[in-house]
Amino acid sequence: MGKMNYFCLMPGIMDQRDFIAELHFSASRSSGPGGQHVNKVSTKMELRFHVASSALLTDAEKELIAEKLAARINAAGELVLVSQSERSQLQNKEKVTEKFYLLVTRALTPRKKRKPTKPSKASKEERLEAKRQQSEKKVRRKQI
Repeated sequence: MGKMNYFCLMPGIMDQRDFIAELHFSASRSSGPGGQHVNKVSTKMELRFHVASSALLTDAEKELIAEKLAARINAAGELVLVSQSERSQLQNKEKVTEKFYLLVTRALTPRKKRKPTKPSKASKEERLEAKRQQSEKKVRRKQI
């Protein structure tokens, strides 16, 4: 597979940052596919990233990540991600790293503010016409 460039996947916020030095990986036995191979080889990859001690994030970004990814952050303040879908350790490592960059990018991307809109004149007329037809249908049922 080779080394993957994660920055090409997520342009914008994560352009100039390389978190690889701050990520801690550990391997363990996977429960995924692989038959007997799975019982012998540690292919499951676990990624840990300590949010509060990151030198690449600002304080505001750390707070935002802690708030938005609270379900994935443990009591020690580490963002924990796991990948065990592939049969090789390298592929699982690439997958979990990609997942990390995607999650952090989503957490740091500001949400678009909703612009309130009103129903158009045509849509109001359409709704009222549908109500008139429904009413007419029910009135016709009564007259025998």
